[in-house]
Amino acid sequence: MTRSILFVFAHPDDESHWSSGIALRYHDEGARTVLVTATLGGRGTTGDLCSVEELPRVREQELRESARALQFDALEILPHVDKELTSAPPDEIRRSLVSVMRRERPSIVVTFDPNGLTHHIDHLAISRFTSDAIAAAADPRWLPDLGPPHSVTRLLWTAPVMPWDEGDFRPRPGVDFLIDTSRWWRQRAQALAAHRTQRATLDKLYLKQPNVEQLLSFDILRQAWGPPLATRPADDLFAGM
Repeated sequence: MTRSILFVFAHPDDESHWSSGIALRYHDEGARTVLVTATLGGRGTTGDLCSVEELPRVREQELRESARALQFDALEILPHVDKELTSAPPDEIRRSLVSVMRRERPSIVVTFDPNGLTHHIDHLAISRFTSDAIAAAADPRWLPDLGPPHSVTRLLWTAPVMPWDEGDFRPRPGVDFLIDTSRWWRQRAQALAAHRTQRATLDKLYLKQPNVEQLLSFDILRQAWGPPLATRPADDLFAGM
């Protein structure tokens, strides 16, 4: 089995919020890690660092800097519009995602849960589009010009808990993987800090918190489908595979 993980998110900075520790840990353990970002976040905040018109270009630079800090082996940016991802042509985004899946042949895909975690409309959309593309990538009748079919073994969603929530995560439904990423917390902080236009929010949630090391020392994911888990939460994304 090829150890490879594909992360599919909606905006620059999603990759630093959710599962960045997993990207770093498994890259260092020899897995290939690939990031797809569907928009350039052109309707986010500028942080008084650029004009609204310049924001997509600036956020692309921030994304690329973050992706380097997180050691992704490949980054693919799709050309869709921030806060309009629900209106993306299904055939177009399916083709883009199936192309990546058949080329990279990931064993695991990570994306937002069907509720979009924060209920953001773009998070909802990319979750739906990703599930659609996984099914299409495995079916040779879809888009045969993109190469041989590929079946993803495990689909993982963002979990229904936040890192700053209080209490023990282990007994909570949806906490199917609890991964120790403490060795990589500084690199995670570096990736968050790369998103300078979004720093007001990121400082409040993470970077200016007194327990920032603790907040960035674990990642939590929920299993959408895949091989059964002997224990929950598992401490390895490839458990049972």
